[in-house]
Amino acid sequence: MNIKNYHLYEVADFVLDDDFIRWIYDPTPEDDAFWNNWLEQYPGKQLSIAEARQIVQSIRISPKSVNQRLVAQEVQKLLQTIEATKKVTTVSFMRKWWYAAACLTILAGIGITGAYYIKSQNIAIQFSYNNITASKHLVEQVNTSGKMMKIVLPDNSTVILSPNSRISYKNGFDSISTRDVYLSGEAFFEVTKDALHPFRVFANEIITKVLGTSFSVRSFDNKKDIEVTVRTGRVSVYSQLTTADKKTTTANKLDGIIITPNQQLVYKKELQKFEKELLDKPVIIVPDMTPQMMVYEDASLVKVLRDLRKAYGIHIIYDADLLNNCTLTADLSDEALYTKLNLICRAIGGWYEVIDAQVIIHAGGCS
Repeated sequence: MNIKNYHLYEVADFVLDDDFIRWIYDPTPEDDAFWNNWLEQYPGKQLSIAEARQIVQSIRISPKSVNQRLVAQEVQKLLQTIEATKKVTTVSFMRKWWYAAACLTILAGIGITGAYYIKSQNIAIQFSYNNITASKHLVEQVNTSGKMMKIVLPDNSTVILSPNSRISYKNGFDSISTRDVYLSGEAFFEVTKDALHPFRVFANEIITKVLGTSFSVRSFDNKKDIEVTVRTGRVSVYSQLTTADKKTTTANKLDGIIITPNQQLVYKKELQKFEKELLDKPVIIVPDMTPQMMVYEDASLVKVLRDLRKAYGIHIIYDADLLNNCTLTADLSDEALYTKLNLICRAIGGWYEVIDAQVIIHAGGCS
């Protein structure tokens, strides 16, 4: 649920809001909790929500059947609905046509997004845990407790399985080329290195492939996103959609999107799209990089940035020629990465942004 200024919304705004529409037609427990809590905070919006709900519920056209005649019928139905609501509250003529315009917008969107939504739902079912594992003879481990559960796999890789999660795999990993695990929920993996037998985790629409590393995967059926986070090494993540029609696989090739420590890859199920991000709290990944090594006095800024890149394994982009004359005196030993970057940028009158899990430094240089 996106954070929006719903307290400023009028009825027409709710009618046009994607999150509100989804709550009316296909509510999740998370959606119900959000809107119930919101209405407790803003009880004065109860009438607006009720009116918007009635309007949205009056639009029940199949995405495959949108045409001008049906649009006209739905607009007429909407206006009749609004007339009925005048028993509760007065609706002006202009406001009625504002709602009619909202209805037209929704109906036009149905033709484009409705079919896409149905396609997304079908894909989710196709690659769901139950669907993929149903025809396979697998060993299954389920965590029904309220605490983490440790599992040792046949190759001595370990899995820390979160509550309400499950994994399945072949007994003895008897596949000829790969070690395959199927996940529903959340788990942290520490994988035993075996270059000849890549380790793959199937989690709904995505596959995470490694040779030996530690990482976590979070993929619940009722969540919109799938998250893969790397602690050590690197992993390759790709969509099952890109391989579903292939008759052969190149299991020993690390293809897909590569993510490394302090990075997280988020797969948006509805959009079928990957987004690479930096973690909220990146950690130092180089064992011999001690905090005392980040105390600087008249140090070259280029050297400082190189130290940060090495320590966190994060690509930091900057213009070395512009920053060549810049120096820094600062104690960065106990600061979080983003605090360090803020201090550096403040010292040189610049700023930074994070794009595609990379830090880009913007500055005019030093005289």
